[in-house]
Amino acid sequence: MPKKESIALYAISANPPTWGHADIMMRAAKKFDKLYFVYATNPKKQSLFSDQEKEQMMKIYVDFYGLENVIIDKAEGAVVRYAKNVKADCLIRGLRSSSDFQYEYELSIGNRGIAKNIETFCMFTKPHYATISSSIVRELASLQEEIKQYVHKDVKEIIVSKFR
Repeated sequence: MPKKESIALYAISANPPTWGHADIMMRAAKKFDKLYFVYATNPKKQSLFSDQEKEQMMKIYVDFYGLENVIIDKAEGAVVRYAKNVKADCLIRGLRSSSDFQYEYELSIGNRGIAKNIETFCMFTKPHYATISSSIVRELASLQEEIKQYVHKDVKEIIVSKFR
């Protein structure tokens, strides 16, 4: 009997995607046969970037790492429902600090209520990415401060163009 393909889903806001997001995505892609790298929409939050820009920025990171098992897509509504539809085995969640843990724990409980067979795997970010957040990158860019240490150079160009 052939081995079942392992499928994971890593959802981010991509507002914008940072090196921290990219690192988690790359490490997860090495552990699974297929990884859905999706930008999730939240109707309560306004995004600075269009869907096309988000996809373009995420693709920059996928191409940077040369990953062929990563599929970029958009998830609307509950991410766990999207995961269920693509037959994902688990959700990947990135943790920067202990303060992220409580939120992710509560989210995983809610997700289990929707899809009991989908596990949540938390991955700790590398220490030098622990202080990076999309909101900090947006704030610095809006102030015309340097953001090259937080995002890929091609992603930086897309971000900076929003504040010109």
